[in-house]
Parts: sequence; structure tokens; C-alpha cells
Amino acid sequence: MKIFLNGYKGRMGQAIIAALDANGISLAGKADAGESDISGIKDADAVIDFSHHTVTLSVIEKAASFGKPVVIGTTGHSEEERASILAFTKKIPIVWAGNYSVGVNLLFYLTEKSAEILDKSFQTEIIEMHHALKIDSPSGTAMDLVHTIEKVRGLSREHERHGRLGNVGKRTQDEIGIHAVRGGSIVGEHTVMFISPNERIELTHRAVDRGIFANGALRAAKWTVGKAAGLYSMRDVLGLK
Repeated sequence: MKIFLNGYKGRMGQAIIAALDANGISLAGKADAGESDISGIKDADAVIDFSHHTVTLSVIEKAASFGKPVVIGTTGHSEEERASILAFTKKIPIVWAGNYSVGVNLLFYLTEKSAEILDKSFQTEIIEMHHALKIDSPSGTAMDLVHTIEKVRGLSREHERHGRLGNVGKRTQDEIGIHAVRGGSIVGEHTVMFISPNERIELTHRAVDRGIFANGALRAAKWTVGKAAGLYSMRDVLGLK
């Protein structure tokens, strides 16, 4: 199997390149910032994008022109960019996840089940930690966890509280607190807390090597070949339903 990798110079791009041989995959081509040649997409079985949110759409457009499936690992897309990308799910299969770790996707599943079982007396707070070079905040994984809770509890973006500063008043019962920590070389850590007046449940995933994300993205690329056009998640890839 061959992939086209967009964003090969980044941390995740390098981790994917390092994991290719172990996964029985080779490169049909690669590109990064300032490199406009993405013609190698036509020779790939699938495309993986770990680049910048402003260029994902152009890669998807090229992939769709050749009928190639795409795995998106890039985060930080605006609502307009996201809508434009999603339009292509009518033409090609797209796997889009904020995190490709198997363990993190189990965290999504456990968060959903916890939100279903625990009533709203258990208030929710999410803390995410990443290295000092990460440019977007909160992480895509953190926001996927937020959206999981919102869906289960019938909440919306108006219930999100991104950090707290000053006299913000008493915490409302339905709000979801989201907090980002940046420093050093932290690969990635996410904690979901369900807090009641008398007890607290914490679900935590800690990544210590980017290889887990690279292996997950390559697994998704393999899985998506031959799939029908549509939007897929790592839950689909892993069969977590």
C-alpha cells in the first residue's frame, strides 16, 4: 500500500514516516509548507493530512479528483473550512479524528458511557496538556471530548467555558470547563472529570510517544481503502459502536 503524506516535516509527519515500514506501507509522495506539488496523490492508495488547517481543503480537492480516500489529522479548522471539507464526503471516504490513538478513542467511548450513566449532578471539566510548540488550543481531542458530552447531555457550544478569569460568578450546573496547559515536550494528556458534591471520577489518557498516533493514522488509511464515500471516525475504524 502507498500513501501520500501532506505535512511530512511536522512532528506527526515524521512519526508517520518512521512507522511506515512496520505497517507495510510506502510513500507515493509527500509535501509540506511551501511545496505546491501534490501530484503524487494520483499514485497513492490513500492520503494522510497532518499539515495546517488552511491547506487541508486543497489537498482534499486534489484527492477527490482522483477518487482517493483521505485521513485528516490536522486540527484548528474554522467552521467555514470544516463545512467546505465535509462537502467532499459525498465524493470520497474521509476519516476525520482529533486523535488517532487507540487508547484515546477508548477514552471517547468511556466518556460517552460515563455521561450517559451519571446524571447532571456530576459536573464536567476537561484538562488537556501538550508541548510548548503546539499552536492551536484547545486540542482537537479535547473538543471531541466536549462534543461527546454535549451530545449525550443535550448541551451546546454556549455551555462551554474556556478557562476562567476574574469574577466569573458561580459555576452553572450545565457548563463544561475546558482548560489547556502548554509546556516542555508533553506529547499529549487528556483528563475528563465528572465531579459531584461528594465524589469525583477522572478518566485520563497519557501519551508518551507519537508512534501511537502514527500507527493509528496508518491503520485508518488502510481501513478506508475501498470504503463508500462518507465521513468516518476512529470509532468506525476500530469498531467501537
